[in-house]
Amino acid sequence: MKPSRKPAADVDAADAVRLDKWLWAARFFKTRALAVEEIERGRVKVNGQPGKAGRGVKPGDEVALRQGSVPRTVVVLGLSQVRGPAPVAQALYRETDESVAGREALAAQRRLAPEPALAIGQGRPTKRDRRDLADWNRWSASLDRTDG
Repeated sequence: MKPSRKPAADVDAADAVRLDKWLWAARFFKTRALAVEEIERGRVKVNGQPGKAGRGVKPGDEVALRQGSVPRTVVVLGLSQVRGPAPVAQALYRETDESVAGREALAAQRRLAPEPALAIGQGRPTKRDRRDLADWNRWSASLDRTDG
C-alpha cells in the first residue's frame, strides 16, 4: 500500500501544476531538468516572488522568466502536466504586451548592432592561413618598387 501524499496547504492539487512541469509543458524549456536549473538560478518568478520547482501555478498567475538573454513575462491561461504539440502549448499562456514590446526592441537592437564576436565566420586561422598571412606581410609594396 502506497502512502498518500498530501498537497501543499495553499495549493489545491486539482487546480495547480508544478512550476517546472508547467514550464516544460508550455515549451519554454526542452527538459524539466533545464526548467529546474533555471528556477534554482533565480531566473523564474511567479507573481513577483522567486519561483520554486515544486510551487503550484494556477490560471491567472504571472510568470516572469528568461530564455537565453530574452526576458519574457506571461500570464498562465491553462494547465497541463504533459508536453503536447506547440499550438497546444501556446494556448497555455499569453505573453504580456510589455514583454512583447521589450522582446521586439531587443531583436531590433541585435539586428542593428550585432555582437562583434559573431562576425568572425571562420574562427581561428589554420596553419595554412597563418603562413599565407606571413607571406602577405613579407612582401610589401615598398620593397617591390624599383627607382630607376
